[in-house]
Amino acid sequence: MTDTALTVHQTARPAGFPSPDHFRFVEAPIPEPGPGTALVENLYWSVDPYHREMMDGDFALDAPLEGRTLGRVVASRTPSLAEGEIVHHRHGWRTHSVVRAADVRRIPRIDGVPLSTHLSLFGGTGLTAYVALTRIARLREGEDLFVSAAAGAVGTATARIARLLGAGRLIGSAGSAEKVRYLTERVGYDEAFDYRSGPAAALLGEAAPDGIDVFVDNVGGEQLGAAIGALRGRGRVVRVGTIGQYNTPDAPPVVFDHADVVEKSLRIEGFHVRDYADVQEELYEFAVPHLLKGTLVPDETVLVGFERIVEAFLLMLRGGNLGKTIVQARHSCGAGSEQ
Repeated sequence: MTDTALTVHQTARPAGFPSPDHFRFVEAPIPEPGPGTALVENLYWSVDPYHREMMDGDFALDAPLEGRTLGRVVASRTPSLAEGEIVHHRHGWRTHSVVRAADVRRIPRIDGVPLSTHLSLFGGTGLTAYVALTRIARLREGEDLFVSAAAGAVGTATARIARLLGAGRLIGSAGSAEKVRYLTERVGYDEAFDYRSGPAAALLGEAAPDGIDVFVDNVGGEQLGAAIGALRGRGRVVRVGTIGQYNTPDAPPVVFDHADVVEKSLRIEGFHVRDYADVQEELYEFAVPHLLKGTLVPDETVLVGFERIVEAFLLMLRGGNLGKTIVQARHSCGAGSEQ
């Protein structure tokens, strides 16, 4: 362990895209666990789109930020948490965290599974995709699926899981030609388009001329309107996020024919993955065999060094990642095989 701890504080509210000036690294002595708590040395940190939305008011200024994190218990003053255990918690954006047993989820030991997978396919990312498909969309075999922000964390996980669930054609949108190639050549999308290259309705119409059955929406805006127009009868929209509007609060409203919702018997539903924690074990049962066989692959962009967490966050917001963005502690190299 190092001699000091680092935390990241938000220093101001951004207008539009945040910059490094909106954050500050704070150094302090490593905290001591009190009775009923344990000290966790953090190993992996998740940076997520929802952090940007919370910067507008939910995160307190000049206080440590929260975030999904994996760490190892290094000192414990509670029988509920044994030293050496690997745990998942949300006291992130810091190198060391003091937690109670109620704050954590123990990470199962799975031979051959990198620890970072518990923040991508086995974490909130994979759980969001799995819930979106099985609980909200109730995807049926052979149905055609459109996913926005398809090269991001949830977008890549959604396609890989949907394929294993028997989906028909998979169509995705992304923000560059390089990402479009990644989607079709690596992730398994049948068609993909660069949403920056033209009107969303025209691009989706070309990629899915016969329409779609399900839209998993990570963006909102123009692509949401286009998808509603392309949905077949009894189609479903699963609203996961609105990342396209996080940095543009004055974005124009979504435009679509509201009569479509009635005439085509459409369903539009959003959800919070935190309400589906009980599905976590089902996700393990579904995903672990596929991961070990190589039929399910995590898509991750990993930056090494806690000092790069702000860089990783801003990179993700500007679309510089493929799949899940994760920051790995320098001393945790190999931690995945040490579980």
